[in-house]
Amino acid sequence: MSATTTESTGPQLKKALSQRQLRMIAIGGVIGAGLFVGSGVVMADTGPGAFITYALSGVLIIMVMRMLAEMAVAKPSTGSFADYSRDALGEWAGFSVGWLYWYFWVIVVGFEAIAGAKIVQYWIDIPLWLCALIFMVLMTATNLFSVRSYGEFEFWFAGIKVAAILVFIAIGACFVLGLWPGTSMDFSNLTRHGGFLPLGAGVITVGIVTVIFSMVGPEIATIAAAESSDPERAVAKAANSVIWRILIFYVCSVFLLVTIVPWNDHELEGSPFVAAFTQMGIPYADHIMNAVVLSAVLSCLNSGMYTASRMLFVLSARSEAPDRLMHLNRRGVPANAILFSSIVGFACIIAAAFAEDTIFAFLLNSSGAIILFVYILIAVSHIVLRYRNRDSELTLKMWLFPVLSILTTVAMLAILVQMSFDEKLRSQLLLSLLSWGVVLVLFFVAKRFVERRHKAEARR
Repeated sequence: MSATTTESTGPQLKKALSQRQLRMIAIGGVIGAGLFVGSGVVMADTGPGAFITYALSGVLIIMVMRMLAEMAVAKPSTGSFADYSRDALGEWAGFSVGWLYWYFWVIVVGFEAIAGAKIVQYWIDIPLWLCALIFMVLMTATNLFSVRSYGEFEFWFAGIKVAAILVFIAIGACFVLGLWPGTSMDFSNLTRHGGFLPLGAGVITVGIVTVIFSMVGPEIATIAAAESSDPERAVAKAANSVIWRILIFYVCSVFLLVTIVPWNDHELEGSPFVAAFTQMGIPYADHIMNAVVLSAVLSCLNSGMYTASRMLFVLSARSEAPDRLMHLNRRGVPANAILFSSIVGFACIIAAAFAEDTIFAFLLNSSGAIILFVYILIAVSHIVLRYRNRDSELTLKMWLFPVLSILTTVAMLAILVQMSFDEKLRSQLLLSLLSWGVVLVLFFVAKRFVERRHKAEARR
């Protein structure tokens, strides 16, 4: 299965993504809807120093992406981190990473569909569940049609997000520097309302827990690269560009937000970008940003469906999921894996419509810390594989190995510890650990089943 690993010989995913599409997937993958909405919560909980929280979170994402890129360039794979964890730590790790990552994204798919429906309700009076289902059907159809159609949709969705942030940075910089009509240079909001860190320096690290989840997505480029004609080049470019992407899209934009709008302004509870555009006198700011946020939500929904289906495809190829999920249609798309993932997404929407405070809340909390589990396993796998293959020729390497790799792992473990002390986040950590426990039980059950099947076949 060359699209999955170089050693396999199963169905091959079609290499139909262009470099143009991959480039935009890599650029837009780091920009989640959380930046446009969730950044207001971080600013209110941190103060003007919120951009430091984004910078520290960005460093962790950059380190993980660099470690993943080193492994992906050395051995391109559709289910890259699951395969690397399997090679480094054993079958249980590959099984855990694959299923946990799949679970995380199918929950995100359902959540983003609901979020998109809420945005549409700003303009049209339509039942929330119906609008969410329409979005799910559209994105499922897009992914089923071909990988090229996924890439093209993502190209334009990501393009809108990128363009919106670049326009904001350009206008915001002019406003802050006094180049905007009727303004003068003004950075007073950084210190005027209680100081630079009015709630204390400790809140900077507390905010990392929230921020790091809004940055999830750059690793999608390493999965999509396996369906391109030149995966090594695509992964290397994605890894090298993630630094300036986080610096510009997150750190720079949040710095401008806290400079333009006071950190304790109640309007930040909605979208801080709307508050900033309104402060600068831009007409129809709410409509403009709602359209941008909708494109960001659809981008996340589109990518979530793609990522979940590819991880299921890999799990099936490793006999860690039903064989039928490995089936490809005539266009080289894992149709059954896409449909299975969309069914779970539909279930999340139904849960949100009829049991938002119980089942849906449980699903969200049970996936809250999963991405950190996956990132930690990626980091540990990288350390193990690097020590194991000391003499191998690597064209792309992790910086200052092993120091930065170990520090990154310790930092992510520290975030989990911090979650255990935070009353708001403790339930997410505990329920996510429960999810991992369930996955490990399923691993041993599946392993026992496969062993029995092999013994039965051997007797025949």
